[in-house]
Amino acid sequence: MITIGQLARYVGVSTKTIRVYHAKGLLPEPPRDASGYRRYSAQDLVDLIKIRTLAEAGVPLARIAVLATGSTAELRSAATELEADLTTRIDRLVSTRDRLRELAAGHSPFLPGEVERHLEHLHDRGFSDRWITLERDLWILTFATAPDTAHRFFTDQAEAQADPVLGRLYLEYDRAHDLDPEDPALAELAERVVELAVARYSPDDLRRDSADTGLPGLVQSSINASSPAWERLDALIRNGLAARLRRSGIPGF
Repeated sequence: MITIGQLARYVGVSTKTIRVYHAKGLLPEPPRDASGYRRYSAQDLVDLIKIRTLAEAGVPLARIAVLATGSTAELRSAATELEADLTTRIDRLVSTRDRLRELAAGHSPFLPGEVERHLEHLHDRGFSDRWITLERDLWILTFATAPDTAHRFFTDQAEAQADPVLGRLYLEYDRAHDLDPEDPALAELAERVVELAVARYSPDDLRRDSADTGLPGLVQSSINASSPAWERLDALIRNGLAARLRRSGIPGF
C-alpha cells in the first residue's frame, strides 16, 4: 500500500490532480488507515496510469471513466471520433490565426481587399474623412446583409466615383453636407444627379433604388440622418427621378 504522494510520484502527476480525479469520480477514493492517511493499491496505480494516458491524449475527463475500463474497440472508436473533433478545432484555430495575421498586417477583417483599397484612394480624390467613414460603414452593412449583390453595387459605385463627371457629383454630394437645406445649390445638384442617373441606369434599376424598403432604405436613412442637407437632397433626387420617369410613360412612378 502506498500514500498519495508516492502514487503521484510513480505516475508523474501532482497530488492535486489525483484529488481532482477523485472529485470527478474517475479514481475511487480509497479508505484511510488508522493514522488517517489514504493508502493506494497497485490497482489504483494501474487505473491512474490509464487516466493520465487518456487525459494526455486529449480525451475529455467526462469520457475517461468509461474508456479507461472499456474494450479496445470502444477505445479505437472514441479515438477516431476525438481525432475528427480535434481536426475541426485545429482548422478553426488556423483560420483564427490567419485572421489575426491579417489584422496585424493592417488588413480589414470586415471588407474585401478591393473595397478597402478603393476607400483608401478616396482621400486622393478629395473626399472628406466623414464621407469615407460613412461609406466604409455602409459597405460593411451591405456586404454583411446582401453578399450576393454587394459586389455588383460596389463595382458600379467605384466606377462612377472614378468617372470624371460622376466623380465630381459624388464630391459635391459630400461637400453639400453642411449646406442649409433650403440652399438653391441642392436643387441644382439634384437635377444634375437625375440627368446622369436616367442616362446611366435602366428604369428597373431606378425603380428598385427608389424603394424605401429593405437594405436600400436602411442605407439611405443612415446617410440622411447625418445631415439635413443630405436628407433634402435625397428627397429632391427621388422626386426628380419619379417626375422624369412618369413623363417618359414608365409605370410604377
